[in-house]
Amino acid sequence: MKRNAGSEFTYQLFALLIAIIVVHSLYVAWIRPNADAILQYQLDRQASGEAYVVQRSVYVVMRDLEQEACFILMFWAMAIMGYKARLALTERKLLAMPLLRVREGTSILPEDTEEFARPVQALPQEQQSLLIPRAMLAALRRFHSTRNIADASNAVKEMCESEADRLDSELSMVRYIAWAIPSIGFIGTVRGIGEALGQAHKAVEGDIAGVTVSLGVAFNSTFIALVISIVVMFLSHQLQLLQERQVLDSHSYCEDKLLRHLRAA
Repeated sequence: MKRNAGSEFTYQLFALLIAIIVVHSLYVAWIRPNADAILQYQLDRQASGEAYVVQRSVYVVMRDLEQEACFILMFWAMAIMGYKARLALTERKLLAMPLLRVREGTSILPEDTEEFARPVQALPQEQQSLLIPRAMLAALRRFHSTRNIADASNAVKEMCESEADRLDSELSMVRYIAWAIPSIGFIGTVRGIGEALGQAHKAVEGDIAGVTVSLGVAFNSTFIALVISIVVMFLSHQLQLLQERQVLDSHSYCEDKLLRHLRAA
């Protein structure tokens, strides 16, 4: 488990670095040049006194630092959730595998637990660290030592509950990102309103261009942050649902493939 935790941390770190590099490159090479060109065109039209209708541009809405930070966090969260979803789907593949090969009507006595545990222990190390093999081995060992079916059932239940708690705690980083994205949008709102207030004297003199741009920063950052937050929260809830179903199905698998075959005498 320590090795898995270390590899997951390394994956998250590299995912963050890649998200920063990719998003910043797109902003420098594509989004900000187009946004600056559109803003300059609007300022020129406004300075000439020509009547025109301001068209809302995606480039302008996305151009500021707060929006860039929100996109970086979104792709980082999606990478983390994709990694955890892949692990959950790997766990679900075991549901279609007959790990114990217990024939219908066969009883497993306490003396037989070592024999039935061998196929599970023969699995590759990566598969042995998954929930179903760990729960089955825990139940077989508990049944071998106590000769009590209820104790074996409790071993499976405790293993599934601890796994559910572990999966829930590992989503804390995704929850933090989902909280941080709207907070960054609010920072952009405060920054934009502050800049607009700092140029209020120009607006009194008739030059409202600077105030308009600053208010655009305020509203655009909030808009992008809220949209991204909705996407991240939807994906995180889908991931949590997948993990909860995987734990429940694993418990049912152990009940059907192992616990109902146990006989104390």
